Amino acid sequence: MDIHFILDEMEIQAHPFALCELNGACDLDLDKDPLATLHYVLAGEGELVLPGRPAIPMSKGSLILVPALKKHVLRSFGQVHDPIPSCNPDKLKMAHLIHNSDTQDKGQLIAICSRISLSLRQMENLIDLVQEPIVENQAGEDACEAPIRRLLLELASPAPGSLAMVRALLMQCMIELMRRRFNDQRGGLEWMAALRDPRMWPVLRHILDTPGEPHSVESLASLAGMSRSGFAKRFQEAYGSGPMELLRDVRMRRAATMLLETDHPIERVSYLIGFRSRSAFSRAFEAAIGVSPQKFRMERKS
Repeated sequence: MDIHFILDEMEIQAHPFALCELNGACDLDLDKDPLATLHYVLAGEGELVLPGRPAIPMSKGSLILVPALKKHVLRSFGQVHDPIPSCNPDKLKMAHLIHNSDTQDKGQLIAICSRISLSLRQMENLIDLVQEPIVENQAGEDACEAPIRRLLLELASPAPGSLAMVRALLMQCMIELMRRRFNDQRGGLEWMAALRDPRMWPVLRHILDTPGEPHSVESLASLAGMSRSGFAKRFQEAYGSGPMELLRDVRMRRAATMLLETDHPIERVSYLIGFRSRSAFSRAFEAAIGVSPQKFRMERKS
């Protein structure tokens, strides 16, 4: 599969969930989400901070896709910019996350935040393959001005269909981000090389479709029709990490989604993602997420 086929066949869905407004020089902490999050900066300057990583600069027109289950911070520098129209996210049934500093400088950083899902033909949950933040800074580019103006218009004066329009504009931005970064080996989309590998494609699909099965390097190598060592090397080259590391990440993301979106007992969640012991699942989940499954569910549902 080439880039044209992949992008043509890929289905991108954006689920806008918040308008983030930072007034002055301040930080807004965002918890881990089971889905990847796209931040689209409408106004202001600042940076996005992930633990243990260099800060990512943000300004008007910046697009940043944060992988699932990555706690991060939106930071406003509090610099004064031209005012934007007053927004009415409540009328669009969107959360409005506001953070104010204690200083008199009230320059704003405003971003619309969207949960992103990807699929390709019958291959669901491609977003689980994103490992690193994907960044596209389009500040000052004419191509970005029209979507920003239209988004601000829809947010300021909601009308019938405004939420659908916001979603469509965010999808347009996501497609643009992927198109620009597809061939950049440091652009966060290295994993898509595996989609173009006829031996890796069925393996990736099998992991995403059946994370609860007792996979092993040997069983996945057999599916690819390769030796264990040859498969492991080829998977590492195509995807950027080992197959069992991918399986672990997919399992934890699915577990987090089930903990939030279902009432399944933790033992049931554990079983569905491939663990036969609740204690082993809890240890793995806490190592990956930072809190126990029970605490994660309680904190996020409260």
